[in-house]
Amino acid sequence: MLRTRWIAGPAAGHPGPLVAALTDYRTNRLLDLPGIARHGLSLSRLWPTLPGAVGMWLWADLPGRRVGSLSVWREEDDLQAFVRLRAHMRIMREYRHRGVLRSRTWQIDGLDQVVPPGPAMPPRRPARPRAGH
Repeated sequence: MLRTRWIAGPAAGHPGPLVAALTDYRTNRLLDLPGIARHGLSLSRLWPTLPGAVGMWLWADLPGRRVGSLSVWREEDDLQAFVRLRAHMRIMREYRHRGVLRSRTWQIDGLDQVVPPGPAMPPRRPARPRAGH
């Protein structure tokens, strides 16, 4: 599986609770994957300007003909504003009948619940010293 680096949004420092959204699109034809990937990457360029966007990455499973994203938002309204963006709606209309889209959203307390530790994870804030230590 391929994955982009973690892309921080303007709300990257928001502590939580947060909203996570996972999309999984399986195309009917392998030949549609390059166009879908190109559109996904173009949408990701908007990420640093999207209100309420905390962070995201795109992923691709080429043998499985699947592409998708994991995005984290300050709140549900921010996610819905993205879904209604003209550029996003145009892509969804173009590829709606070329595959199957599954998506899921859920509330999380912080990024550590969806982003595995490692190079892709945004840096953590240093722990505050506890009283008496």
